[in-house]
Amino acid sequence: MPRTTAVRAVEPMAPAVKPGEAAFFDVDNTLMRGASLFHVGRKMYQRRVFTLREAFGFARKQLRFMLQGENLKDVHSVRDAALTLATGLAASDIRILGEEVYDEMIESKIWPGTRALTEQHMKSGRPVWLVTGTPVEVASVIADRLHLTGALGTVSEIDGGLYTGRLVGEFLHGPAKAEGVRVLAEKENLDLQHCWAYSDSYNDVPLLSIVGHPVAINPDARLRRHARDRNWPIYDFRSGRRAATLGLKGATVAGGAYGLWRGFSWVRSR
Repeated sequence: MPRTTAVRAVEPMAPAVKPGEAAFFDVDNTLMRGASLFHVGRKMYQRRVFTLREAFGFARKQLRFMLQGENLKDVHSVRDAALTLATGLAASDIRILGEEVYDEMIESKIWPGTRALTEQHMKSGRPVWLVTGTPVEVASVIADRLHLTGALGTVSEIDGGLYTGRLVGEFLHGPAKAEGVRVLAEKENLDLQHCWAYSDSYNDVPLLSIVGHPVAINPDARLRRHARDRNWPIYDFRSGRRAATLGLKGATVAGGAYGLWRGFSWVRSR
């Protein structure tokens, strides 16, 4: 018997499904820029759930994640902090918090290229599932808003309508993602060799390796090498943003130089 991973999902969408096929998308740095869990922490700070010092720690790890990719130590520390801080919070409030986090912080960070891939799969009749270590309440909001099939996410224990600070099953990360997808595939009668998986992180190689169509999106250095060695497709949607950033910096420098020249000319004329 395979070990099961607790999941919660939104209801399937309407298009006719191709039997046995589905697509699985990681969220952080794959579907969106940055880490969704860090935005949850930011919103919790806005609600005064924790201190400015703790918020600074979240922000520092978010910046490092965006620049260097996923770091297991940071991911686990944020997870542990979030579990501790969520202890005693009402479960009904987390769904509302997830809606606010999506509207204020996540929606503008969705990669258009990855979004287009999810739409392509849905139009082809394939279910599209998010698979992420983010709390399932937040993951389900993202899936709802993007009109996807559902979401697998980390599930926290609830007792009497309040979070206990403990997990149900495992933190959905690394090998646990692959196990969660296997369980879902068995439940939904999916043939994983006819499924797709997308991720940015080498830590998701277990997930990418169990499907017939693995794809690296915005990969970290280790995943890029791994994907090249195995001839996996690689999509990098960051290049346009980088080019735009460099262009903006160039324009800023040019504008500053022009301003200095004009100022110097004015002084000379005076």
